Amino acid sequence: MKLILLGPPGAGKGTQANSIEKEYGVVQLSTGDMLRAAVASGSEVGQKAKSIMESGGLVSDDIMVAMIKDRISQDDCQKGFILDGFPRTTAQAAALDEMLAQLGKSLDAVIEIQVDDEYLVERISGRFTCTKCGEGYNKKFKLPQKDGVCDSCGGSEFSQRSDDNAETVAARLKAYHAQTAPLIPYYSEKGTLHKVNGMQDISEVTKNINDILKRLT
Repeated sequence: MKLILLGPPGAGKGTQANSIEKEYGVVQLSTGDMLRAAVASGSEVGQKAKSIMESGGLVSDDIMVAMIKDRISQDDCQKGFILDGFPRTTAQAAALDEMLAQLGKSLDAVIEIQVDDEYLVERISGRFTCTKCGEGYNKKFKLPQKDGVCDSCGGSEFSQRSDDNAETVAARLKAYHAQTAPLIPYYSEKGTLHKVNGMQDISEVTKNINDILKRLT
């Protein structure tokens, strides 16, 4: 199962990717994590990326696609993968399709989690995490069952990202709509796009996604 989850920052892509991982045994692939791993491994792709990053440049689409190609060829991706953070543009999407075709593969589904901007600003600016285990919470939508105590590990210290504020979130959403939103018609034309209402409860979003995936298996 080869998937992409699309949606603006804070739409719940990470939460749903974790659920899909557990249910279907596929691997969530973060481009940031892959990039760091490639550099650390000293591979040819990693060395190219390291050189570009050290000079202050941006890693090209070609290098990113080559890095993804190496990663999805590893044993733990044999059941499939979920791409997180790539593609971000239609040019990257086309390059990804071409690479997969070379491997005799194609995407099974692109799932767009749809959430209103105003709701996302409220959701993201209210996020905080347990500093001990990383469990995520929200001041309005998901508080710990016991005030000041993490449900998962019992920790009592929490933190909030400095960029999780209304002004920064609004800027990130503007960038998303300008750059990444054109992927929606791109995948729609290919017939791989599925839409899910991300304004629902997390469990309902998970159910809707599972209904889509069951039709594909």
